[in-house]
Amino acid sequence: MPANISIHASNITKRYGEKTALDDISFDVAKGELFGFIGPDGAGKTTLFRLITSLLIPDKGSLTVEGLDTVKDYIKLRKILGYMPGRFSLYQDLTVEENLKFFAGIFKTTPEANYELVKDIYSQIEPFKNRKAGKLSGGMKQKLALSCALIHKPEVLVLDEPTTGVDAVSRIEFWEMLGRLRLSGITIVVSTPYMDEASRCDRVALIQNGKIMSIDTPDSIRNNYSRGLWAVKSDDTYRLLNDLRQFKYTRTAFPFGEHIHLSLKNELIKPAEIVSYLEATAHSNIHISKIEPTIEDCFMEMMGNEGG
Repeated sequence: MPANISIHASNITKRYGEKTALDDISFDVAKGELFGFIGPDGAGKTTLFRLITSLLIPDKGSLTVEGLDTVKDYIKLRKILGYMPGRFSLYQDLTVEENLKFFAGIFKTTPEANYELVKDIYSQIEPFKNRKAGKLSGGMKQKLALSCALIHKPEVLVLDEPTTGVDAVSRIEFWEMLGRLRLSGITIVVSTPYMDEASRCDRVALIQNGKIMSIDTPDSIRNNYSRGLWAVKSDDTYRLLNDLRQFKYTRTAFPFGEHIHLSLKNELIKPAEIVSYLEATAHSNIHISKIEPTIEDCFMEMMGNEGG
């Protein structure tokens, strides 16, 4: 295996009874990379992260982290991993400071020994160090959990949907913190259902139904979108979506906020023809503009191709 590879997965399959959670997936994560797994709930992200952290055993395939086999070398592996599960899992009856000391103690270190690594994050909640963890806001719990995952100075940091359930400002702050952590050389693997967070990663894997559909940089994924894309808006968004899906030239139509993102079977169709159709179906205040695809547009395109 090349020396610059931090995580190597080869033909990983994991089943729960008749349900296949991961279906023969392979990927590499480079050392020091901020790598994202992007996909909806149920795509297989949490199962994969539990395999990476040795909490589950694959039914098929092999998985190594920093050269350590996740099955055979799990004791050594857990010493070099930092893991932040999707659900807040710290001790809610302990204070902020007590949680940090406890997790440092597990790895036979102290908060002071690696304080410089967590200072940027922990300093934001240190004024509340005597508050019980269960009394913290969502954003503060997130910062405490990240501090506890980092306090032993791991080589690889695994974050399972760390921004789910927190406010928009906390999400932005969290990704800014990850960007700064990346500069310290830690390999960071993060999962999220939020497509807009993909642009913060060096590379992303788009995952759905236990299969990886694409692995590339965010810019390359967007640049590979080969069709024209239109944002369409009218006074009645719900009816607009249904009517556009009935339009004979429509290839795909998906809601994005107050707009519908529309791709066409025939690229020669002009906006005026779309407007004429919508006016004939009694829409008003119609606006159409050409747009660049987002990661989510690319994801929806790939899902359509998977479905035939």
